[in-house]
Amino acid sequence: MFIGDLDKVVNLLLSLSGRLARVENVLSSLGEDVNPEERSSLTEKRKLLAGQHEDARELKENLDRRERVVLDILGNYLSEDQLQEYQHFVKMKSALLIEQRELDDKIKLGQEQLKCLTESC
Repeated sequence: MFIGDLDKVVNLLLSLSGRLARVENVLSSLGEDVNPEERSSLTEKRKLLAGQHEDARELKENLDRRERVVLDILGNYLSEDQLQEYQHFVKMKSALLIEQRELDDKIKLGQEQLKCLTESC
């Protein structure tokens, strides 16, 4: 259950971080002549995403506390080597999820760039 929650929370944080970054990039690239309603809409979206991101960070902090409890419990049943392997597994799971998201983003960016290049020819 803890590992499944870890997957969900890490993916949620990555998703919200990406969405927030995209909205902030759009906001920063807007010129002075942009429609005020559009700017207001994007500002509200940024505020909403920032709040959701903060909520997700709190979920991650709660999950980190649960991880410590799980480790204490597992410490009663596993050898030191097994416990270290479990800790390594948990760390690698998060790291691999982050790396997978980064690779997915790079693939998506490459596909978008390829599409733009083929359309411009």
